[in-house]
Amino acid sequence: MKKAMNWLKSIRPLKVLTVFFAGIFLFLTQACGGPGVATQPPQADDQPAYTKRYDPTKDYPLSSPAGGMNNFSDVEPRGRADEKAANDKADALAKNAQRNVEQKGIDSPEQYGRNYKQGTPLGERVKNLGEDIGSSAEEVRKGVVKGTQRGIENIKGNTQNAAEDVTKNVQRGAEDAGDAVKKTVRDVD
Repeated sequence: MKKAMNWLKSIRPLKVLTVFFAGIFLFLTQACGGPGVATQPPQADDQPAYTKRYDPTKDYPLSSPAGGMNNFSDVEPRGRADEKAANDKADALAKNAQRNVEQKGIDSPEQYGRNYKQGTPLGERVKNLGEDIGSSAEEVRKGVVKGTQRGIENIKGNTQNAAEDVTKNVQRGAEDAGDAVKKTVRDVD
């Protein structure tokens, strides 16, 4: 009981009054303040409120069906220009490939005959064919050499990394063993 009386004596009346008036002030500002968020925002007199509603009986075409998943285009509308550019490039590449086949390739014996009649001698045709085969073989050789060099570099790098890892592991093991010996010596003392 004595502790309670001492506590009541230690409370200053000025602190109690300050807390009381702060509570009253907070209560009055909240209760008697102006309207908050719950009111309707002011609208101009010439603009009516938004009353257009969705009518499920009407048809609202958002986009025309174009196939694909759910019968609409699988391409984002903003990406249509990119899709058109990609299709144009694909068409140009296909035409270029067809032109190359038509100009350089010989698919049938009739083409051999036409080439012969046009004046290209057989020796020159064989020479051209040999050059094509030689250039293809050279490209293959370069690719194999480049791949082998890359493989050797990878093996060297992996070997160096493994040696560094082994060195680090040995050092860590030695440090751990030293720490264990020191701990054992401390425990014995």
